[in-house]
Amino acid sequence: MKIDRTRLLTVGRAVVVGILVGIVVSTFRWLVELILDQWRHVYHQLVVSPDKGFWLAGTIIAMILFTFIVGQIIKGDPNVNGSGIPQVEGQLAGQMTVNPFSVLWRKFTAGLLTIGSGAMLGREGPSIQLGAAVAQLYGEKRGFDSRNNKLMIAMGAAAGLSAAFGAPVAGTLFVLEEVYRTFSMLVWLGALTSAVVADMVSVNVFGLTPVLSMTNLHNLPLVDYAWLPVLGILLGLFGYAYQRATLWAPNMFRWLKWLPRHYHFIVVFLLLIPVGIWAPQALGGGASLILHDANFVPTISVLVGLIILRFVYSTIAFGSGVPGGIFLPILTLGALSGALFGAVLVHFGLLAPVNVMNMMIVGMAGYFASISKAPFTAIVLIAEMVGSMTHLVAMAIVALIAYLVVDFLGGEPIYESLLARLRLPDQLSALRGRLEEMTFVVAPGSALEDAEVRQLQLPRGVLIQRIRRGSEEHLPNGDFILQVGDELSLLTDEAQFKQVWTVMQDLNKETEQQNG
Repeated sequence: MKIDRTRLLTVGRAVVVGILVGIVVSTFRWLVELILDQWRHVYHQLVVSPDKGFWLAGTIIAMILFTFIVGQIIKGDPNVNGSGIPQVEGQLAGQMTVNPFSVLWRKFTAGLLTIGSGAMLGREGPSIQLGAAVAQLYGEKRGFDSRNNKLMIAMGAAAGLSAAFGAPVAGTLFVLEEVYRTFSMLVWLGALTSAVVADMVSVNVFGLTPVLSMTNLHNLPLVDYAWLPVLGILLGLFGYAYQRATLWAPNMFRWLKWLPRHYHFIVVFLLLIPVGIWAPQALGGGASLILHDANFVPTISVLVGLIILRFVYSTIAFGSGVPGGIFLPILTLGALSGALFGAVLVHFGLLAPVNVMNMMIVGMAGYFASISKAPFTAIVLIAEMVGSMTHLVAMAIVALIAYLVVDFLGGEPIYESLLARLRLPDQLSALRGRLEEMTFVVAPGSALEDAEVRQLQLPRGVLIQRIRRGSEEHLPNGDFILQVGDELSLLTDEAQFKQVWTVMQDLNKETEQQNG
């Protein structure tokens, strides 16, 4: 029997990556929870201590000190800012290069201080980037070439999400569906292996109980499936609003021109004080809040308040640019939205109270699918995190409808949008000399017809400025599908105008010309 050594070698490397990433991310996850518990104790003292002034002054001084430390850490490497998922996507697409050691220690330490503070940021984005950095370091130490290094990064990303959430299958799917966008045999084999191994490491630290384990789950009655399309539409609208708010969030800090960008987290720190005093359960990524609301569903007014609070605070925290993800905050908002929808139906006698928990579960899947535009990952992720497969069909219905609503509104995957913003300065700096604009109209039967913008193999240093369809102008995004008659406006520099023109002419040849 012939043995495929390439596959065996991939599995062997994935096992090593899974062990290393599992140790790093499990440590990160454990320390985040430990630090968050300490901050909750501080906020509790602000309420019960007779020396409230002393505790408040000490808290503010500590926040200023931690802001300075975080600022000094992230100032040295802009690739550690934010979630980290767009950076990993950029690496795998060959659009970005990072220093893995710099990312590893900076993301780890700064992430502990920002996420552990109770800011409404998630650990999953940093965990994915930490996993990718660990795997990249391993590949570079072994002297792997560029292709194998990308495979290592994909393995590390899958292992990072798996260890962060205890979801190995979802970790694999997220890499295949959203991050790498390929179902290559070696990629899925390595990603799945590393994710499973990393999960085995994490369960030895945190146990076998799913992250969002919900007891006393009931099947959603078939008659209540009629409400799922309505929930899907609402989640799609809410998800689109979250996309817009997240992309606009950095603009909120423009009034702080006197304060360097890497110190903007002080605003988030100070805003956490009233939340820590009056609503400490709302602090952090949101897992504890989801579990609390699953067992004791709040009133409609409380749910509305929590949704507004989490939406605004998580947007501000992410807009500050510090290490921290939006993965778990998205799931939290989805769960709260599902709970609110269910509570309203219960109020009018249209849903049994026991089924509010079901609405929370499908709400998480639908909201995440609408924002990330990764519905398969959303469905599997929630099933693994909740520890139940009984809601697959209900989650699929809501996820699909929410996805279609955002797609209809022109929303694109949030991590792809964030990557585009990261790359924009480099794209503009690549346009040297006098800029020239060229325009093409998509020809019938050409390679441009029915192609997604992300599929276009454009030369380096070319920027799609706009796409005109009829009387409407569209800003380009990766999901936009070109149609015959669309007018593309491209921007490039004068030196390579002729080369770009030739490439675009070849792409835009009509079928008759190609066959002739």
